[in-house]
Amino acid sequence: MELPSIKDLFAGWRKKPPVPFSVLFKKFKSILERNNSILELIGDMGDKLGGDYVFDRQYIFDSCERLGDQVFKLVSDLSLLCQRKNVSLFTAFERVQHQIREELAGRRALSRSDHILPLAELTHDLADEGGNKMASLGDIRNILGCTVPEGFVVTAGAYFEAMERAGLRKLAAQTTKHLCDTRGQGLEEASLRLRQSILSMPLPRSLSKAVEQAARKLAGEGGALLAVRSSAWGEDGESSFAGMYESVLGVAPADILDAYRRVLASLFCEDALRYRMHHDTTCEEPAMAVGVMRMVDARTSGGLYTYAPLQEHDQPMVVSAAWGLGKPIVDGTAETDTYFLRREPPHETISSEVSPKTTRLGLDPSGGTRTESVPAELRDNACLDRGQLALLAETAMNLERFFKRPLDVEWAFTPDGTLTVLQARPLSIRPRSCSLGEDVAEAAKDAPVIFSGKGVTAMGGVASGRVHIVDNDPDLADFPYGGILVARHSSPRYARIMPKCRGIIADVGSATGHMATIARELRVPTLVGAGNATRVLRQGQEITLDADHKVVYDGAVEALCRYELSKEDVFEESWEYRTLKRVLRHISPLTLLDPKSDQFRPESCKTFHDIARYVHQRAVDKLISLAETHQDLTEGAPRRLATKLPLGMTIIDVDGGLAPGEGDEVGEDAVRCRPLSAILDGMNAAGMWETRPVPVDLGSFMSSVTRTFSADQSHPTRMGRNLAVVSREYLNLHLRLGYHFTVVDAYLGGSINDNVIFFRFMGGVTDFTRRSRRATLVADILEQFDFVVETAGDMVTGRVKKHPTRAMLDKMFMLGGLIGYTRQLDAMLDSDEAGQRHVQEFLQRISALREARE
Repeated sequence: MELPSIKDLFAGWRKKPPVPFSVLFKKFKSILERNNSILELIGDMGDKLGGDYVFDRQYIFDSCERLGDQVFKLVSDLSLLCQRKNVSLFTAFERVQHQIREELAGRRALSRSDHILPLAELTHDLADEGGNKMASLGDIRNILGCTVPEGFVVTAGAYFEAMERAGLRKLAAQTTKHLCDTRGQGLEEASLRLRQSILSMPLPRSLSKAVEQAARKLAGEGGALLAVRSSAWGEDGESSFAGMYESVLGVAPADILDAYRRVLASLFCEDALRYRMHHDTTCEEPAMAVGVMRMVDARTSGGLYTYAPLQEHDQPMVVSAAWGLGKPIVDGTAETDTYFLRREPPHETISSEVSPKTTRLGLDPSGGTRTESVPAELRDNACLDRGQLALLAETAMNLERFFKRPLDVEWAFTPDGTLTVLQARPLSIRPRSCSLGEDVAEAAKDAPVIFSGKGVTAMGGVASGRVHIVDNDPDLADFPYGGILVARHSSPRYARIMPKCRGIIADVGSATGHMATIARELRVPTLVGAGNATRVLRQGQEITLDADHKVVYDGAVEALCRYELSKEDVFEESWEYRTLKRVLRHISPLTLLDPKSDQFRPESCKTFHDIARYVHQRAVDKLISLAETHQDLTEGAPRRLATKLPLGMTIIDVDGGLAPGEGDEVGEDAVRCRPLSAILDGMNAAGMWETRPVPVDLGSFMSSVTRTFSADQSHPTRMGRNLAVVSREYLNLHLRLGYHFTVVDAYLGGSINDNVIFFRFMGGVTDFTRRSRRATLVADILEQFDFVVETAGDMVTGRVKKHPTRAMLDKMFMLGGLIGYTRQLDAMLDSDEAGQRHVQEFLQRISALREARE
């Protein structure tokens, strides 16, 4: 049976568009350039939040205007490329643009209109909807992967609607303005009037129904008791409001609305009003989101300061613990055990003091909480063992690194030994050994420098730890807690170990690549493009990375690490800083990640970054589609490639991909397309192109025949013609060799942010098992070269982008070798061990060839 040729597969099922290919290709290049400009603008605005630059409000307005203009033109370019109106994408653009304008006008734009927000969907990007306290808990759960109580948030938007419907929003604004104007005159009476009005106000029916339904669902059939907690704007953020707002514990689902009103009313308690006056925020409209969570059946609870407020130079962390629920501990009414632990792994116990504990707070099954006696056999026992202390310390240090501040962490251990994080708020103390005015250079003046001034900061910060050099996936499996990852290239596959990674250094990489995006999300100090870090640094060597200043020190520079935690927040209190931060919530986050997902569509775009990501992906897809289905659009005269390899390749040059010349045949020396030239070099390299006949067990393919494939039998004259569409920087290659079908789409334009390679490999002559083994082999090799890989059956898809052009050409050379090496390999993969053996064989061969090229 002879399979149809590529041309036969695609001919005649697409309507010919009216625009020449060269015009569409130029539009594609324009999209790449705009996409690059947008990412640079986003990066610049994000850098301003780092505190190293001074900017004013005009910078914010100008940047937003330039960004909006670029994104609008980007969408327009895609419309021209795809020859469709893209109404939904323009609608997404208008929606994001409106939110940005509202922010610039001083009106907070809530991105979620629903009143119930599950904790599983909450991060700091939704802090306006969920309040700072619950947003932090969402980060702890959804980004850091810690256990927190199950729950949901009744959003700040629900508060505004309830207050508006009850006519209290205007009263609250008038009251707070009066207090602001009169410096608090009549504060007690005003507080009482507002609180009583809120406690008795009717709630909108839809809101009541939604809250009651969510509470019943959370409580489950057993009717678990709930904790209803405040999460106001500003709480546990720039200001702590510690202990001022009300939390209601042990709430039965039937009582949820009364508890909700109590927490709302506490927004205007006397202490909170005075606190806002003291911090000069009385004239800003407050809002209260409310967290509703399952009560944790705590065996032991307590608090932890990541820095103990002590006089000694070597400040440890301190843990307070008691039996039962933690409220008496934070209220200061319970006898507690106290432990001082070292901040450095393995977090040894410096000292401990175990107190007699006669009472504990527990849940009352009928609702609420009750104080009960501690069993005699537990009263004088320590609440925590060594393993629990180590787990607490490790978790707290991960939280501190993420939030970049000393923290006050509330926690609980359940009877089954699970550690649950209840809350983490910034601690208003600073490491004592580094005064607030101390300069970074002073802090590190005596530390030996390994290298400095190299690379690009992808995520600022300081990290200290031992070097762990990563070359392949097994290295990731052994990555130690608290290590610093050092790698040749940046790669999104490092995301899996980032939660336990203190810092990242990559020899090559982009500050706007996927890995950098994830590092910023997880706040891991990251330096990319550092040159030769993998050669200079030793496995296990203790170093300190100052990503802000692009310096790597030998050893742990403790003064620098403490300085990182002691930075002043004055600038972060300014209008400019807060406004830019709020505007960037509609610009910077990337939520559109998986092109294969059903959610990868214009309607799901939440930010300008999402829109740019969507347009870039669709532009790449469109160009591939055009080359696949409309070969007749190209203007250059097709020329046949003369080569010793049995490729049967026809080349269509759209822009400088071939040397000028006559005739319908061209040699390899006339190829000016850099991606094609590199891939041909790989194919021609010694040991990469298997020409011997390969025996094939066709019992797994066609049960009645046994045959061998020789080079002649698999020649393209027998199997169909191959095609390459080229320019100087671009290659779109469709290659069929035997029964193997390969697509390569590459743009290597010189700018690191433009560089992209798409690779797809499928087919084979053997049974599905062997073809799948070959797919696994190809995927393993691609991952070694930093491709993001997907496999489905015998099809392998790999993508890599934003590496320096030289590195990308090296990957094209590898792909050429891989195509040649594997084109008949499935016939020899009679076991999984054979697949692994050939992975090593290929890597050894290609490594030797690459070294020879260098």
